[in-house]
Parts: sequence; structure tokens; C-alpha cells
Amino acid sequence: MDNKKARRLLIDYTYIIIGSAITALSIVLFTNPARIAPGGVSGIGTILFYAFGIPVGTSIFVLSVPLFLIALRLFGRRYGLKSLVGTVALSLFTSLFSVVLGNDGVLDYSRDISTWLSALYGGVLAGAGMGLVMKSGSNTGGTDIVAMIMARYTHISIGTSLFIVDGAIIAASVFIFGIESALYAVAVVYITSVVINRIVLSMGTGQAKTAFIISERMDEIGDFIIRELDRSGTIISSKGLYTREDKPMLMTVIPNQYISRITREIHELDSHAFVIIVEANQVFGEGFRSFEDVVAEQNNDVTQL
Repeated sequence: MDNKKARRLLIDYTYIIIGSAITALSIVLFTNPARIAPGGVSGIGTILFYAFGIPVGTSIFVLSVPLFLIALRLFGRRYGLKSLVGTVALSLFTSLFSVVLGNDGVLDYSRDISTWLSALYGGVLAGAGMGLVMKSGSNTGGTDIVAMIMARYTHISIGTSLFIVDGAIIAASVFIFGIESALYAVAVVYITSVVINRIVLSMGTGQAKTAFIISERMDEIGDFIIRELDRSGTIISSKGLYTREDKPMLMTVIPNQYISRITREIHELDSHAFVIIVEANQVFGEGFRSFEDVVAEQNNDVTQL
């Protein structure tokens, strides 16, 4: 392994460790003490903690590792060592902080404002932590994997699948904590997504990006997109305005969580590549929303008018 790749791996694992620690702090200091279950395995962990006394870190580990192994079998190498490290690190940091800091948080929950503050700062910390982990091209496992499995075997997009899974967890929390807690959980999910999209990864507001790539290493880049990201693309004939040379251009639509991975891979393969990444406001078809769902929504809108 050359020095450049070793440095990149060091940076990636630093992102994973720091991001996992920040995410764990959001759970231990804010959402769990406030009895907010904002989806994900941490949300399930919060429910199990108050229902049965099972430590949140233990629940995260027990739920996430089997899901990781399933994803490794279904999706292959892209759920490699980094994703396992992210999964284990989150559970370990959550357990460690629970022992060191306790489970009561830092706020006085006899005051209503404390729950709002927990939703706000819990969401901000979770978004910052998850964003750093995603920036490494990894994730913390859990319900993201369930959503990807649903998307693979149904016509439901990954974003919609994740909404369904997390929505079910939040709905279940109503029976343990009540409707107000569930509404706080929705606020946490929204704040978390805002931080990930707008601050940490500067991804914009959509769920996917369109990348236009011109490179001398087009075949290797295409293989990476197909093999590692489980995506495809289209080769478009193009001609340089100045050189008048024919150059193929690859167009591909990539979910936000993979943008960091593809940009790093392109840089490693061809540092002189020309890349344009733009917002994909709506994406229909393979791997995204189905045309049937879009047409059904449009028909409903027309009916309502």
C-alpha cells in the first residue's frame, strides 16, 4: 500500500472513530435521557432500555452486527471493514459514555424546555457524527441496512424505505413514551438530516447527485461504480471545445451517502479527471423511486384539484 492510500485510510478511520463518538454522545447526553427514540438502532435501544433495562450500547451491538453480516452477504465488499468498525465503534462508545457519564444526561427533565433542548442538540450532534462517518464512505449500520434490503427486493426507494423503517420505530415508541416523545423524535430526525446534508457533507437538499465524468481511466471508474456502489451509468459521446478531440463522458446518478466515496476514488484513479456534480432533484427508475409511484402521486394531485 502506498503512502497516499495509507494516509487516506488513516483519515477515513479517524472520521469513523470521531463520528461514532459524537453520535454516541448525542444518545447518552440527550436523546436517551429525554426518552426520545428517533428511529435507527439507537431508537430501538432507547425503547429496550426503558422497557427492559437493556443497555443501549448492548442493543446497538446485538442488532447491528447481524444486520452487517446480512448486508455483507447481499451487497458484497462495500460493506467491508470500515462499516464494521463504524457499527462496533458506535456501540462501544455508547456503552463507555453510559458508564462514565451515566444515563441521566446533563439537563433537568422536570422542565419542559429540557426535552426541546435534547431534541435540538441531540439532532445536531447525531447529524455531525453520522456525517463524519458517512464522509469516510462508511456508516454505522442498523436500519440503513434494512432500508437497503427493502429497496433491493421491492420497488421502494432507499429514502422511502428508511422513512418506513424509522417511522415504524418512532410509532412503536408511542406505546412506551407517549405521543409527545414521538413528535420530538420526528424533530430529531429532521434536525439530524439537515446537519448531515447542509453542514457536514455540503450535499444540498436532494437525496442524490448526478455526476458527469471525463477521464482517461473511464473503465476503472465505471467498474468501481458498478462493483462497489451497485450503480450504473451512461456513456455519452462528447467532444472537447478547445482540443476538438472525441472524449467519452460518463453520467451516473449517485445517492448522497456515496458522493465522498466516488470523488475520492476518481481522484485516486485519475487526479486530472474532469468532474461535474449537480443536484438531482427527482430521480425515477432502477434503484430509486419507481415510475408507478410517481404517476400515482401525480394522478392523486390531479384528482384533488
